[in-house]
Amino acid sequence: MAKNLLIVESPAKAKTINKYLGTDFQVLASYGHVRDLRPKEGAVDPEHGFAMAYEVIERNEKHVDAIAKAAKAASSIYLATDLDREGEAISWHISEILRERGLLEGKDVQRVVFSEITPKAIKEAVANPRKLSHDLVDAQQARRALDYLVGFNLSPVLWRKVQRGLSAGRVQSPALRMIVERELEIEAFRAREYWTIQANLTHKDGAFDARLVRLDGKKFEQFDLTNEADAMSARTALEQAAAGNFTVGEVTSKERKRRPAPPFTTSTLQQEAARKLGFSTSRTMRIAQGLYEGVGLGSEGNVGLITYMRTDSVALSNDATTELRELIANEYGRNALPDAVQAYKSKSKNAQEAHEAIRPTSAMRTPRSVGSFLNDDQRKLYELIWKRTVACQMVHATLNTVSVEFPVADSAFRATGTTVIDPGFLAVYEEGKDQKGDEDDDQRRLPRLTQGEVVPVAAIAADQHFTEPPPRFSEASLVKTLEEYGIGRPSTYASIIQVLLSREYVLLESRRFKPTDVGRAVSQFLSGHFAQYVDYDFTARLEDELDAVSRGEEAWVPLLERFWQPFKTLVDDKTESVDRNEATGARELGDDPKSGKPVSVRLGRYGAYAQIGSKDDEAKPTYASLRPGQSMHTITLPEAMELFKLPRNLGQSEAGDEVTVGVGRFGPFVKQGSMYASLKPEDDPYTIELPRALQLVQEKLEAIANRIILDFGDGVQVLNGRYGPYITDGEKNARIPKDKEPKSLTEAECRELLAAAPIKKPRGGRAAKKTATKKAAAKKATTKKAAGDAPAKKTAVKKAAAKKSGAKKSTAKKTAAKKTAAKKASATKKTAAKKAAGTAASKTASPAAD
Repeated sequence: MAKNLLIVESPAKAKTINKYLGTDFQVLASYGHVRDLRPKEGAVDPEHGFAMAYEVIERNEKHVDAIAKAAKAASSIYLATDLDREGEAISWHISEILRERGLLEGKDVQRVVFSEITPKAIKEAVANPRKLSHDLVDAQQARRALDYLVGFNLSPVLWRKVQRGLSAGRVQSPALRMIVERELEIEAFRAREYWTIQANLTHKDGAFDARLVRLDGKKFEQFDLTNEADAMSARTALEQAAAGNFTVGEVTSKERKRRPAPPFTTSTLQQEAARKLGFSTSRTMRIAQGLYEGVGLGSEGNVGLITYMRTDSVALSNDATTELRELIANEYGRNALPDAVQAYKSKSKNAQEAHEAIRPTSAMRTPRSVGSFLNDDQRKLYELIWKRTVACQMVHATLNTVSVEFPVADSAFRATGTTVIDPGFLAVYEEGKDQKGDEDDDQRRLPRLTQGEVVPVAAIAADQHFTEPPPRFSEASLVKTLEEYGIGRPSTYASIIQVLLSREYVLLESRRFKPTDVGRAVSQFLSGHFAQYVDYDFTARLEDELDAVSRGEEAWVPLLERFWQPFKTLVDDKTESVDRNEATGARELGDDPKSGKPVSVRLGRYGAYAQIGSKDDEAKPTYASLRPGQSMHTITLPEAMELFKLPRNLGQSEAGDEVTVGVGRFGPFVKQGSMYASLKPEDDPYTIELPRALQLVQEKLEAIANRIILDFGDGVQVLNGRYGPYITDGEKNARIPKDKEPKSLTEAECRELLAAAPIKKPRGGRAAKKTATKKAAAKKATTKKAAGDAPAKKTAVKKAAAKKSGAKKSTAKKTAAKKTAAKKASATKKTAAKKAAGTAASKTASPAAD
């Protein structure tokens, strides 16, 4: 048994490091976080100094046990988790678990950190260990406590006032506010018309364009020409004054230098990967994690290709810059090298603890030399990182910007262009942009022109334009804005975006974020009632305070105390005082022309819907779900009235069944008798006719018929599934051997395969987990009882007595719980039945029933 135990976070990293340290070391992985707060109310206790109740994460119990077993036999323990706050906290949690189990007595426990997984970096880290940083641990604990307190206290308010199952977060909510506010700007935007005038010029060295910059003796501004008549009048006057030729006036030439972008930080890598590769933030981080932890390079084995991918730093080590300069000299020549190393400073005022920028562990491993060992995504991202890092140590690009003016009577046109004198770093890499700007003139080349030269005019054109609203946020621009505001940290951007998408607060349309009705309701509720806690400056100040804790400049408990008291008071007040309709953003659109009843749009359990009438009316209100793409915040009265044309009666089938079309919870559907069939994307419920509806029902019937390959009549079936044929008895599923034809299987063979198949894992989140835990506990208790376990029996008797004594107190609660359970069971059965029939829910089920 190795006398030294080194603990890292991931098995891939453990595999790479293991070969560097020899037989004296055993390297084990924690598989990420090992403990977290209990997912119950009270896991953070403000009444007792914000004491935090942790428990081992269930999925990692076996890994914790393996670490404990190895720690028992080891003489020295090295905690080598990641080098940021999260990594420091994981190391602390591991050490706490081992201490609680009495496994640290007489052991040498050290913390080691490294930003790259190379033999040199690993051996240096082990040779120079340090103690755990409790400042970093406190900062992480404070962050986790804040997130817990916000989530566990604010989310239930959203459940009561907006919709069940929603969540609020300390950082996610300001990010959602950004997206929603941008959408409101877009909706409030009113386009303005304007016209530009451009001349198309011909020259022996190539055609080019010049734009109008002065009109009738005044500088030409964007809104000087706002209608076609004025634009055409100006164009005609300019054509007459030019008489087919422009004469070159002033020619100015200016040499300028363009410097390379600094090496990547987490946020700039996410932005550039989104712009150039189309990668989401989570995809970028997943690929970068793999490159950092190690990739198999043939005979070299597993090699870490990049440095740690969660960093605010733009610094490079001396070893890295020395190697980069050597590579640049060899690959691009000495002229591509600046006189000295290019040093960069982080713009982030709270650049996190340490480290280097994201760079290749060895610049000599060119994308070309390692490309064959990488998958397509890895190759693209590695090439991006390699090029950016190499370019940052190359000479600036030298550009020559030329501006040529063409006077025409009291007006003037101007042409601009740029010539690259020395490409410098541009020979390797150029940073992407989120939006087109003036710098795009860099791509335009002009012929050589001299003052007094006459240039023929091919045409003068007047073009109509309209101002455009601000663009929605892309992943790149959202990350950039969050960073500029100081909201969140590099390690959190990907998870923030993922939460917003998974909660369906936002959608990605054409790679841009659009808030859903639920997202808008949540954001506007929080902005209206918890303004301070979604305020950008407040969130950024809180991040600053957490950074101060990590530096040992501030204590974490007073920070939490300052936050908690006013927050809790506000939560309690809003829970009682806020009206639900106001919270969800319900809107009155006007009156129904037929009945005179009010028409409104509201947010229900299954999304936005329109309603005619109110719950106070004698007659029940009429409901209709909004169509895909419609928003309760922008829908008009005429658009809402169209929704009530459904369900439409299309006629009858040959068998005499009524055929209707409607829209339900899961989208538009056709109903023939008791059979439901979903419409295809190309079908419109408002225009679909009877023949097409009958065709959809027939296709559904055929699909159901084709699904059953064999049915033995006693619950055992051979079915066509999503991933191919399989055997089922309703409780267990079994794979069919490759050498067996599904239709040839006998009942006995099916039962044999089912007996050997694993039990299906329960579905349904926490409820399923609880059920599985209860079953396991019951099984364990039965086993103990059979073995004559007296202590267990006594415990069971005590529990039964306690249960009996508390029975009277809980009778009312149990009755209520039974009613709730019955309702839920009924709802579940209905939903299951509808799903089985392929329906999207009947319109008769009120969307307001929440």
